[in-house]
Amino acid sequence: MTLTLGITGMDRATEAAVQAAFKAANAETGDRWTLTSSTDADYVVIDLDSLYGPMSLLKLHTAGKKIIGLTSVERSQTEYRLQHPVNVNDLAVLLSEIATDEAAPPSTAAPQIVHAEEVEAPEPESEPETPPNVSPAAAQHTLFEWLQQGLPQAYAQLQRDGLPSLLLDFNTHTWHGSSALKPLAPWFEDSLTEEDFQPLDHATWERLAASLGPAQPMARLLWLGGLLSKAPTSGHYVMTKWPQTEREFPKHFRIATAMMKGPATVAAIAEASAVPEEEVADCINANLATQHAEHVPDAPAPAPLQAQKHTGLFGRLRSH
Repeated sequence: MTLTLGITGMDRATEAAVQAAFKAANAETGDRWTLTSSTDADYVVIDLDSLYGPMSLLKLHTAGKKIIGLTSVERSQTEYRLQHPVNVNDLAVLLSEIATDEAAPPSTAAPQIVHAEEVEAPEPESEPETPPNVSPAAAQHTLFEWLQQGLPQAYAQLQRDGLPSLLLDFNTHTWHGSSALKPLAPWFEDSLTEEDFQPLDHATWERLAASLGPAQPMARLLWLGGLLSKAPTSGHYVMTKWPQTEREFPKHFRIATAMMKGPATVAAIAEASAVPEEEVADCINANLATQHAEHVPDAPAPAPLQAQKHTGLFGRLRSH
């Protein structure tokens, strides 16, 4: 039995390292695996430490893929975990374990014999009624939500009168369009269905992309979607790594500087950066979307000290 492995959600250097490790690890374990696209693969390696990883994770989980999380974090919410940076030995062990699990026969527990007169046959459950004229394509989400979960097609175009055209590449997690973000804000205001994303063939994509300028990381659109989400912010936040600040939002440099100093509330960050709280909250949401910032849970209150029971000679003296 040949198993298939895909690689996605990582930069070129990491992808090249994973491919090289896979070639050696697969040879060590009997060449039972074939490297293919993430769309066709049974198992997919995703770099959870990259900007693109979380978005790929949502998309592929929805597609029912079995995920191998490439991460330096000790725990992962994926089915399998691979230590980052990758090495041949770890990958060989993992590929061997998965192949062994796949080859294991299903459980064959002995059936229980029950006399017919002792058990009443359950009544068949009625089929749930399906609302008429409802299809998955009719689902409505904001552009921010579509960017987070992805689309089945690789290339898609968003086009509407009065708005800048957007070309979205969900394979490479890049897009083509306006270099300024503020003109794109109206795209995030209304709900969209999957039918709003016009699928494009490769030739048409290449032609339109050339007219719209160089590819840009989709993280910029995620950043803008988070900024415009107006999600509630409460508690303490910290900037875990320096973000890519946008020229259109010059005050964010001061906000990021304040947040790099340690966990703080929106009010405290606003005071330290001399920026209104609303703009601070928007900046936090933008950087939460790109994983440059994180929410810091409040520390639990210390348990009350219990009165100690006095023992020994001095304890008995105190009790008198």
